[in-house]
Amino acid sequence: MTRPVILSVDDDREVLAAIDRDLRRQYRPRYRIVTATSGQEALDAARELKRRGTPVALFLVDQRMPMMTGTQLLAELRKLFPDTKRVLLTAYADTEAAIAAINDVGLHHYLMKPWDPPEQRLYPVLDDLLEEWAASVRLPFEGVRIAGSRWSPQSFVARDFLARNQIPYQWIDIDTDAPARELVQSTAGDLSRLPVVLFPDGRHLVAPSNSELAERVGLQTLASRPFYDIVIAGGGPAGLASAVYAASEGLHTLLIEQDAPGGQAGTSSLIENYLGFPSGVTGADLAQRAATQAKRFGAELLVGQAVTGVRREDPYRIVELSNGTEVSCHALVIASGMAVKELDVQGVAPLIGTGVYYGTAPTEAALYRDQDVCVVGGANSAGQGALFLSRYAKSVTMLVRAPDLASTMSQYLIDRIGATSNIRVMTGVELTAACGNGRLEHIDVQHVGGAAESLGAAAVFVFIGVAPRTRAFEKFIQTDDKGFIITGPDVRQAGRGWALDRDPLLFETSVPGVFAVGDVRSGANRRIAAAVGEGSAAIFSVHQYLRTV
Repeated sequence: MTRPVILSVDDDREVLAAIDRDLRRQYRPRYRIVTATSGQEALDAARELKRRGTPVALFLVDQRMPMMTGTQLLAELRKLFPDTKRVLLTAYADTEAAIAAINDVGLHHYLMKPWDPPEQRLYPVLDDLLEEWAASVRLPFEGVRIAGSRWSPQSFVARDFLARNQIPYQWIDIDTDAPARELVQSTAGDLSRLPVVLFPDGRHLVAPSNSELAERVGLQTLASRPFYDIVIAGGGPAGLASAVYAASEGLHTLLIEQDAPGGQAGTSSLIENYLGFPSGVTGADLAQRAATQAKRFGAELLVGQAVTGVRREDPYRIVELSNGTEVSCHALVIASGMAVKELDVQGVAPLIGTGVYYGTAPTEAALYRDQDVCVVGGANSAGQGALFLSRYAKSVTMLVRAPDLASTMSQYLIDRIGATSNIRVMTGVELTAACGNGRLEHIDVQHVGGAAESLGAAAVFVFIGVAPRTRAFEKFIQTDDKGFIITGPDVRQAGRGWALDRDPLLFETSVPGVFAVGDVRSGANRRIAAAVGEGSAAIFSVHQYLRTV
């Protein structure tokens, strides 16, 4: 555990050396002693301690210093560390300033110089102050901290990325934490550049991208080798299953995921119909188990990188990444899954991350405790999201365009929703507008064939469906009219793009050696268990292909 700091400040180096000597003699086993020879040096040191999350127990500051008096310095230090004990060192002529400082800066004590002997004139006072501080302080979190605003979309993205990758962090809301706001202001220079992500070693990132964040928290973002037997684009259930089976069978395997392992399934609050989990399992837990399993067999998982393109240089397939690098492979498995459909409704776009969310957004659910929220959609994912949100929200209103839930939702979810007292289902309605200035305030809905209505809502969680994530591949392989990738026997039936004498292998696309599995594949059964089955079965086809290379 990090030792709390005692920071002493004096421009007279001989006096400062004496303070340092006496403090270390008494407090070194329990406290870290830091010294500064000027007010500015002390402020710089305090800001660095704040960035590192290091607690400061006591400021011991000389009153008479050039450029900045001790009282002025303590006023600035108090903004960063309001709970730290403040002690002023004074000469006899400075006692009036010290007394005034009790009111001006909340001074806890002042000491006359010289303080010899310290056993009588220094330690008893500091002992009492330090004991009082230790009894009341809550020691800071020793890990990654995100300082931002609840109403900052970039802050939401950073929190969501770390949460989905199961990286522990502490959230600091600068709208309610004045010292954190002061630190962010001095670090970022502009409160619009959020969030500021603080690391235990003192380093920080301002408004980082997911790839920058992934690299700094220790996730793998660069491939360790230029060539692999198999590269898997996408880390959803299908991609993770491919990685597990490929690596376990001795293939050099690289999986590339732009967000977090699990894909859309990873955002599910509870999966209750997956084989082997009678009590259900969260999407994040299932994804983390699969990712750990794949790495245990030797697969590499890149996180925070997107596949931007693929080209063919026989016998290799070259995969281009968003960071400008490339990796080559014999076989490529596309498991890029689905992207959420954006809601084309007035006022939604400016409020994404500040009241409007795609998916359940587990990081945000607790922020809406005892408030009214809405869920848009009527499929299983919407039902699971509503049940999850009902644990926190005062009320959850489901807005469903269909006349009932039966045509789109499993019966077990319908039954559970009906038994949950704070969930209300409105059928035959459409969201027509999201309203608010910087944050969601209310929404407008239209009843099918009826009147418009305005509903108060602190947040809206959208589950309106998904579309295939194939933009990086659409010019490289055949897709159907909806953008899904054509595979196997359907490639020949499509009548273009296949020039080999043999038939396409199961899950093989119009480009030999390139396979597609899971939700992105045309004709797929879009269930998690089916995606896992396809991902694992595709490795058999990969082995067949590799024997021809």
